[in-house]
Amino acid sequence: MWRGARRLEEELILTPEGERRLREELDFLRTVKRKEVTERIRESLSFGDAWENPEYEAAKAEQAFVEGRIAELEQMLKSARIVRATGTGAAGADAGVRIGSRVRVRDLATGDEEAYTIVGAAEADPARHRISHRSPVAQALPGRRVGETVSVEVPAGTLRYRIEAIEEGEAE
Repeated sequence: MWRGARRLEEELILTPEGERRLREELDFLRTVKRKEVTERIRESLSFGDAWENPEYEAAKAEQAFVEGRIAELEQMLKSARIVRATGTGAAGADAGVRIGSRVRVRDLATGDEEAYTIVGAAEADPARHRISHRSPVAQALPGRRVGETVSVEVPAGTLRYRIEAIEEGEAE
């Protein structure tokens, strides 16, 4: 289990890439989306009384969503702990797996290989092989090194993986 696992569950953890993505979303919402919604509100008022105007109501609802998301992103970025990986290659392998590591594992039952980047829960994206540090696979990996075998308990049973490579930082 990750060192300080209880603390990790309570705090927002981001890799530098995750922080960059949230900042880009925040910038887009502030500079583009906010203006678009304001323009929609202005246009909808030209359709008549605001009280019986579905376009106005929809635009106001969208404005509330955008403003809420802006506030949420600002708070996330303000309170996030950015996990910066150090080094690559052999140094990464010596340090073992940690948040921010890109890990290549081989399924010992099938021989298939998968590569995962271990990230904070807020930036997990399984379709892009970015898994939360809270996921069963990630929970089996902290501190492990190349060549080690880990067992992962999943609803379908126990999976066994051998760690083939560890890289620090993120590959896109």
